[in-house]
Amino acid sequence: MTTARNTTPQYPFTAVVGMDDLRLALLLNAVSPAVGGVLVRGEKGTAKSTAVRALSALMPHVDVVGGCRFACAPDAPDPGCPDGPHETGAVEDRPTRMVELPVGASEDRLVGALDIERALSEGVKAFEPGLLADAHRGILYVDEVNLLHDHLVDLLLDAAAMGASYVEREGVSVRHAARFLLVGTMNPEEGELRPQLLDRFGLTVEVAASREPDQRVSVVRRRLAYDADPAGFAARWAAEEDELRHRIAAARELLPEVTLGDAALRQIAATCAAFEVDGMRADIVMARTATALAAWAGRTDVLEEDVRQAALLALPHRRRRNPFDAPGLDEDKLDRTLEEFGGADEGTDGEDDPDPDGPDGGPDGGGPDGGGQPPQDGGPEGAPRTESPELPHQQEREAPQAPEGPEAPEAPERQEQPAAPEQSQEGAPGAGGQKAAVDATEPFRTRRLDVPGLGEGADGRRSRARTAHGRTTGARRPHGALGKLHLAATVQAAAPHQRARGRSGRGLVVRRDDLREAVREGREGNLVLFVVDASGSMAARKRMSAVKGAVLSLLLDAYQRRDKIGMITFRGTGAELALPPTSSVEAGAARLEQLPTGGRTPLSEGLLRAHEVLRVERMRDASRRPLLVVVTDGRATGGPEPVGRAARAARLLAGEGTASVVVDCEAGPVRLGLAGELARELQGTAITLDELRADSVSALVRTVQGNRKAA
Repeated sequence: MTTARNTTPQYPFTAVVGMDDLRLALLLNAVSPAVGGVLVRGEKGTAKSTAVRALSALMPHVDVVGGCRFACAPDAPDPGCPDGPHETGAVEDRPTRMVELPVGASEDRLVGALDIERALSEGVKAFEPGLLADAHRGILYVDEVNLLHDHLVDLLLDAAAMGASYVEREGVSVRHAARFLLVGTMNPEEGELRPQLLDRFGLTVEVAASREPDQRVSVVRRRLAYDADPAGFAARWAAEEDELRHRIAAARELLPEVTLGDAALRQIAATCAAFEVDGMRADIVMARTATALAAWAGRTDVLEEDVRQAALLALPHRRRRNPFDAPGLDEDKLDRTLEEFGGADEGTDGEDDPDPDGPDGGPDGGGPDGGGQPPQDGGPEGAPRTESPELPHQQEREAPQAPEGPEAPEAPERQEQPAAPEQSQEGAPGAGGQKAAVDATEPFRTRRLDVPGLGEGADGRRSRARTAHGRTTGARRPHGALGKLHLAATVQAAAPHQRARGRSGRGLVVRRDDLREAVREGREGNLVLFVVDASGSMAARKRMSAVKGAVLSLLLDAYQRRDKIGMITFRGTGAELALPPTSSVEAGAARLEQLPTGGRTPLSEGLLRAHEVLRVERMRDASRRPLLVVVTDGRATGGPEPVGRAARAARLLAGEGTASVVVDCEAGPVRLGLAGELARELQGTAITLDELRADSVSALVRTVQGNRKAA
């Protein structure tokens, strides 16, 4: 657990260079925790965690009941607090805690643990609080939140929705309050966040390293100074930290007096409707954010500029319809909507005109009204101020050449240039008669492809596995700490020994050796490795478009089933690892979109490259079982003895027990059945593009596992 009580001073919030949107979003949540937290998306090494951890030092202290492990407020203690009921007594003043949830934390570490042995033998609810109890009335920070296991995500969703945490073990339950500010950081390259949890974050911001040399110099200079003398560096920024802390306190006091007028509320509702966001949470978050922006600027009325800034922070992550959609907001559409349903507010003239005298053009170094601008850089080091007086979204609008984040798509004109005249399939080595990439057809819902047998990999939604969650199939002695208790098996183990143990009361005399934990069966996530034929035999535009649509559909299915994915393509004279195994389906979709075609068909090279990738991945994560998906028409024309070499490579994969599916892309009235022969060599299953669809008749009656057994 990381808290504000760390002996080493945190890097000062006011010393963070740039990242205006991030600082503003964090400060708005400090002013109004009801905004709902912040999700920070960005590439590695952009000080996301540094800025978040620095926030805790700015938060106001909280009063708690002395000795209460659950941080109950003295004026309104939780009536169901496990440490209650609380009598009037000592009040403890303490800093706001920042509790960090590790990605690999156990369920008991998050919600707390019950001593089942004491509960059975003594009838005592011996409860050890978890991180949710520590974070009550504070900040819960999850670094790499997109890598959090599904069962922990479910617990977070429950706590965020109910404001309480429930721990239940075989009829013994404990409840305590758990209201916290949820802050998460993530690198989109490592995979996306579940939509349910994504919607729980009030605001989202994209961060990227500055491309301005002067700003990068300031970042390095300040970091080196902090590393050399953390205490001295923090002392030099103490005045700025105190000033910002007082401004947060003043904004909190002003917040109840801020009026959200009908005109602003209508703009909020119209904006959410125009961008077709799901549900009503977006409207509520925008209203709270706009109110906090007004309080932060020292105003008691919400202006159009507040509504606009609130939309840019609260809506981008709510308008995504699938994981392939890039986050963002059409600012021209936003401006048209605001103008149509409210027009410009008075008192904001000149907002878009920079002050030629520098960053002190307003009361707080922001726009004419202070706006929502966070504190400007500078300070005791005399470093040059790099921000302009406009709000962060104005800077982005005026500098479109600056990258907006690691997921910014390449300009479409680079992908849609007129293709060069088609070359023959016997083109130059490596080039292989390359043809321009074609667009994929609309993705569809695919049937589930399983890995046969029972695995023990990471929790997911694809193949059968022994997991910590799922239906109970048996009992066993616990290995290490007790997991989920199997009550009937425990009682059965303890019952024969009651007389020998001198039982006299109502409770059982239970020893450690009597305890049994439940063996559960659920679903696991797999490594789905795509091997895609991009040769000339697949290059017909309509055909390749359908193939890309099928792979895109499988990628979407892999995202929903919590798989890791990788992609190998083969064409010309060799195979290429287009996407190393990752959790980011967006990266897979991007590689697929740019995939060129043409040349011979080195099928054996693609299979051998797959064998090598899987060998390396087994060493990295032996418990994650692979599923090989070969997308091809089955032809093999590249290299010496292409057919025999491809058959030997397939048998090599089959000999290691790799589960395989061949998606047969052969088209036309005459079919050679080569993909089916490849599937037999792989000891896998062959399905056509039509059979891949979940709503096809054949998909309803066939499964990969059934076909494998039938073979």
